Amino acid sequence: MRLNELRDNPGATKTKKRIARGPGSGKGKTAGRGLKGQKSRSGVAIKGYEGGQMPLYQRLPKRGFNKPNRKAFTVVNLGIIQKFIDAGKLSDEITEDSLIASGLVRRKLDGVRVLAKGTFSSKVKLTVTGISGAAKSAVEAAGGSIVLIPSVPEVK
Repeated sequence: MRLNELRDNPGATKTKKRIARGPGSGKGKTAGRGLKGQKSRSGVAIKGYEGGQMPLYQRLPKRGFNKPNRKAFTVVNLGIIQKFIDAGKLSDEITEDSLIASGLVRRKLDGVRVLAKGTFSSKVKLTVTGISGAAKSAVEAAGGSIVLIPSVPEVK
């Protein structure tokens, strides 16, 4: 057997119907689109249209609320802060600016919030916008202190 002798099994492939290629093709003239009207033209997509009936996406109730002016905080875990302290990239006084300078945080958005994932054992003074309850107890258990600063005031 050679490459030029390879064939699909009979009936495995079916040739595509050539639409709008003359009357002999079986789909000539209007190409199966019927006569006039919007759907017979090219470039028409009537998505979600149900013939004048109220569409499903409008009949379903809207849920939830998206606060337009909500605050977005950068999240940092205690385990990663400990890793940076061990590597010598952070000192015993940690502020949001020192987190950015060390490369731990890219940008602080509306502030930095510390969470308790990971182990923490350093005695540090943390100055951040927010901290979870578990993270606060972990820092205090290690002998550290926390200073909370208010987040960026809203511009009116």
